[in-house]
Amino acid sequence: MHINSHFAVGVILASILHHFYSFSLLEFFFILTFSFICDFDVFFAKYAINHNHRMLISHSIIPGFLILVFGIIINWPVLAFSGAAYSIHIIIDTFDWGTNFFYFQKKQVGLKLLITKEELENLPEYLSKFKKAESFFDAKYYSSRISLGIEVTLFILMMVFIIIFAFEFVLISLFYFLGLYFHLSRHFMLKKFEA
Repeated sequence: MHINSHFAVGVILASILHHFYSFSLLEFFFILTFSFICDFDVFFAKYAINHNHRMLISHSIIPGFLILVFGIIINWPVLAFSGAAYSIHIIIDTFDWGTNFFYFQKKQVGLKLLITKEELENLPEYLSKFKKAESFFDAKYYSSRISLGIEVTLFILMMVFIIIFAFEFVLISLFYFLGLYFHLSRHFMLKKFEA
């Protein structure tokens, strides 16, 4: 799932929790940030197996679990909820391409709904059909009506939940469009490159 969708999930979670905890702007933003921050591990993909950032420890359940436990130990609900937001990101990522969920087994686990078993087993062959390997994954994502439907649904839910439960923070939702712009510009750049 794209970073803007994880952002939307973070807004939904933080908005619901805000209804019960009355967070400050900083606390709300803290929880929200943990819902998408692990996607910045893409900058360290060169250190990952097959240059796949989802194989790094940052895309395993370990960091989110440790943050959640530490938040509980020091009795700071904001940190515990941040760990939960991080963990939700990792769980969601198991649905599209999978993640190195437990880290130590060094393989991606999950439903991997955007790639067939045959494509996964013969990935080099499929990647060789593209000038850039990431174009394969980009094309699969944007040709999936389910992926696009989930993105639209999460955006709508994000707006509904922040308006109902955290209206004072509604301007935060504008940051969603930064993530959307990043992914769409990358998508069109790859399409142009492949053409």
